[in-house]
Amino acid sequence: MANALSAHEKTIEKVLSSDFQFSIPGYQRPYRWGPDQALQLLDDLEESLARSSDDPYFLGSLVLVEAGGTDFDVIDGQQRLTTLTILFAVLRDLASPDVASELDQYVREPGSRVAGRLPKPRLALRTQDREFFEKHIQDPGGTAEVGSLSDTDAATEPQRAIRDNASALRKRLLSKPEEWRLELAQYVTQSTYLVVVTTPDLDSAYRIFSVMNARGLDLTPADIFKSQVTGELGDDATETKRWEGLEESLGTDDFSDLFRDIRTVISGDRARRELLKEFPEQVLGPYLARGAEGRREFVNSVLDPYGKAFLHLRERDFAGEGWNEVNVWLRRLATLDNYDWRPSALWVLRHHSSDSMYVATFLAKLERVAAYLLLTGKYTTPRIMRFLELLNQLKNGDGLEAAALDLSADERADALNALDGEVYRMQARRARYVLLRLDEVLAQDPGVSYSHGVLSIEHVLPQRPHEESVWIANFTDQQRDYWVHRLGNLVLLNRKKNSQASNYDFDEKKVKYFSASGGSAVFALTTQVLSEPTWTPEVVERRQKELVRRLATEWGLLD
Repeated sequence: MANALSAHEKTIEKVLSSDFQFSIPGYQRPYRWGPDQALQLLDDLEESLARSSDDPYFLGSLVLVEAGGTDFDVIDGQQRLTTLTILFAVLRDLASPDVASELDQYVREPGSRVAGRLPKPRLALRTQDREFFEKHIQDPGGTAEVGSLSDTDAATEPQRAIRDNASALRKRLLSKPEEWRLELAQYVTQSTYLVVVTTPDLDSAYRIFSVMNARGLDLTPADIFKSQVTGELGDDATETKRWEGLEESLGTDDFSDLFRDIRTVISGDRARRELLKEFPEQVLGPYLARGAEGRREFVNSVLDPYGKAFLHLRERDFAGEGWNEVNVWLRRLATLDNYDWRPSALWVLRHHSSDSMYVATFLAKLERVAAYLLLTGKYTTPRIMRFLELLNQLKNGDGLEAAALDLSADERADALNALDGEVYRMQARRARYVLLRLDEVLAQDPGVSYSHGVLSIEHVLPQRPHEESVWIANFTDQQRDYWVHRLGNLVLLNRKKNSQASNYDFDEKKVKYFSASGGSAVFALTTQVLSEPTWTPEVVERRQKELVRRLATEWGLLD
């Protein structure tokens, strides 16, 4: 076996030869290309052939892990490789006997007694679909009847995709002359290329495809962990089905985030290397060392409870007495500009899942800390370290009295100063969070939420008023510079900003820009402005004091 990565451009004739024996690992997601992708591939090949049979066609890349000799696991390229195999099988089954026997060699290794090679398919799909693929695609004549299979016969989504793609390709190719099909086969084998990247181990392969933006890229760290955990348990094991159910419910991205959060919860430390290395070392290793029993325990006591907590946290769908308040706090936290708070929230949801009052109290304290970090503009590292400190205090049994859940006098003062400052100059998402929380307080409705497609922050006193406007008469340059970006001068709109409307005089602005007819007065913050007869420095100062007081009281920033 080679000791290093290699990458070579190879023709399909060379790829589908005795140099390679391909297997799709169990942790890969199933084949999922449909007729649209399969026919698009055929269209691309046909167009390239029509331009010039000497003009090469680049099909993409294969990322492979060496498994010994000519055996390779396919890490990236499953969709293309499977579809190519279907294409060659259909061409074979439509060809005359002498041509069919040659085309069959791209689908199946014919074997050689002299070379010691056994006859077998060149591509082995995942265990669940391997027999179906061999019978209906790789065995000669199989594609002739595959299109007539019912959904009962094609029992899984990948099998139905294989059936539908073979049927679509066969129908298209039947409409072509036999000579043209032979020309296509010649072009695909001799003038179509893949870049074949081979690596000695899975870590190397992952580093490669994690930075490649290749079509058909499927693998995630969670898929690899699945192979390590469920491979020994089997497809029918309760834990395997539990794993797959969570993955389906959460979706690819959130399921991957779940593993990152579990790593944080278990290790109590920040990520320093890629998840593919840290998760086995910090979480999974001890469970794998205990064989099948440990694997089942990992799913049942770690993945499943944290996965369910993650799903409830995301959906905010806790039901029962007292749990609506929990949903409200989770909704608030979800609108922050980061998810660094989530591991500690998951730990509490996992270990206090029957105590809604405890969870709601914790989340209220957590949001207060998050608001402090947001207001004071803490960057990623100190923010993460604060939440890690909290997480470890929770794990040590400090509970709701955890020191990291409290704010010191200096921290409260810093947050209050920021709240009384130029809020608009914060990052846009942070400023929106402050104004939405303020609007919620003013509305006196803890469950209020807005789902408008557009949400923007508008200055009542414009940032750049026209020289002839009333704004210039009512505010000195110094007053305008001081007040324009502070809470007292800001409102929320559920419409895009309009530079012309922004400079309306106050009376016109209220009617044309802030009124219910404009769709913006749904916000309590904006409705308050409509009740003001004029807009002067005295009005803004009064509002500033009141708004800061209301939000500071909500977050416990006042002594």
